[in-house]
Amino acid sequence: MSEEKSLNFIEEIVENDLNSGKYETLVTRFPPEPNGYLHIGHAKAICLNFGLTQKYGGYTNLRFDDTNPVTEKTEYVNSQQEDIRWLGFNWKNELYASDYFDELYGFAVKLIEKGLAYVDESSADEIAALKGTPTEPGQDSPYRNRSIEENLDIFTKMKNGEFADGAYILRAKIDMASPNMLMRDPIIYRIKHAEHHRTGNKWCIYPMYDFAHGQSDSIENITHSICTLEYVSHRELYDWFIEKLEIFPSKQYEFARLNLTSTVMSKRKLLQLVNENLVNGWDDPRMPTISGLRRRGFTPKSVREFCERIGIAKRENLIELSLLEFCIREDLNKTANRVMAVLDPIKLVITNYEKGTEDLIGENNPEAEDGGGTRVIPFSNELWIEREDFMEVPAKKWFRLAPGTMVRLKFAYIVKCEDFVKDENGNVTEIHCTYIPESKSGNDTSGINVKGTIHWVSAPHAKTAEIRLYDRLFTSETPDAEEGDFKDYLNPESLTVLPNVYIEPALADADLESRYQFIRKGYFCLDRDSTADKLVFNRTVTLKDTFKKPN
Repeated sequence: MSEEKSLNFIEEIVENDLNSGKYETLVTRFPPEPNGYLHIGHAKAICLNFGLTQKYGGYTNLRFDDTNPVTEKTEYVNSQQEDIRWLGFNWKNELYASDYFDELYGFAVKLIEKGLAYVDESSADEIAALKGTPTEPGQDSPYRNRSIEENLDIFTKMKNGEFADGAYILRAKIDMASPNMLMRDPIIYRIKHAEHHRTGNKWCIYPMYDFAHGQSDSIENITHSICTLEYVSHRELYDWFIEKLEIFPSKQYEFARLNLTSTVMSKRKLLQLVNENLVNGWDDPRMPTISGLRRRGFTPKSVREFCERIGIAKRENLIELSLLEFCIREDLNKTANRVMAVLDPIKLVITNYEKGTEDLIGENNPEAEDGGGTRVIPFSNELWIEREDFMEVPAKKWFRLAPGTMVRLKFAYIVKCEDFVKDENGNVTEIHCTYIPESKSGNDTSGINVKGTIHWVSAPHAKTAEIRLYDRLFTSETPDAEEGDFKDYLNPESLTVLPNVYIEPALADADLESRYQFIRKGYFCLDRDSTADKLVFNRTVTLKDTFKKPN
């Protein structure tokens, strides 16, 4: 029997709440801001929120926190929905914080009427000066004790567009001496004359995240509102609003966000990379975005497995990128068909092969549960092989081609190197071999044992493709923590383009959904830049972890 996996602390809370009868139905939400593309850190939160309701029943809402019209785009909404579906999850309700703008406005009015909110016309600098420090209490705003009637009148005029941006704000009236700086009369509404991607110009005042978040949770009867650890200090304010408004008591819980080596997770920094053309868009395969991982060839299963392996904890930690790479290797090893591609070609001529062309049989994937099947591979007397598979003066324990040595051609015959040709610069341009007719793979009666096997592509039958070899985006494991600009640590070798690689003809029918192991070279997928005339493949990951840590 397999050992039962222990519960994480969020699962323990959920089980206790359901078993005690505190809630009949589990309701969670995933609340992205539509101001960028989702990344691998969001994938962890998606797997947690949707995974809980898959395990315990109930449902998960997708709610876009669209409270800042300046940064939000429908493009981001669409990409985020695509990413969630790609990961294998479906939401019950598609909702927006903007759906609740009327209710949120009503909540703000209720706080004013209870003497728990006031309009402030202090400047941003004046507010900051009065806020105090973590060790010193703040001071009351001179506008803190406006009458309820005056606050209601000005707030109505704010809503009606009678004031310029920044002229007034609405603040909660809590405690300027609170040890929690967020409780020192936080701003809950500001004026922004900006067109909203959904409500157009109906509103010119918009709620702050801390006000919209908890109340939106409450409106939707969210039972477990799960955030990352940076929101621990926000929980007190979250609870204060719900208590004072006397609405459904959603509860906030926090877990450690995902920190991954050799990349950055800040949406602001990712946007910088995109806007400064340091990468080729949000879905550049070097980016930690879900769309970037998808384009690089990662599978939903590998990303979900990664999120499962790193677990849910209360303490921040740094996860090695190599674990994510391990998860995709594990998945593709079982599912990717083995094919042959020669990335750095040199010609091999079999001088005694006189059959013209021969069809050989290659197995697609020996690791596949269904056996993987086979395919036909054309063979001829002229082949492309990797330049690195030949040495004029072989090193010790060299098991590939060199003058007088033998090697097996994958799925084909044993060949012996008899000669080679050089150009005027002394570079080897062609290798001449003889083959052993009795050594055919699957029917070898030659009795010859060789230690090396190399891959090849028949020259007359080969197709060409562009290959993009992707590596880590940064040379530093922690670019965020380094001195100076994080962009100073971009890896200049994060992308190598090979414009003319020879591939076996079966790959001419490659599709965007399939993954391939280029034998001895790594895992690859077709890129969307491909055309009928020019195939483009992206390297998803090498066969082994080859990354060298910086000294």
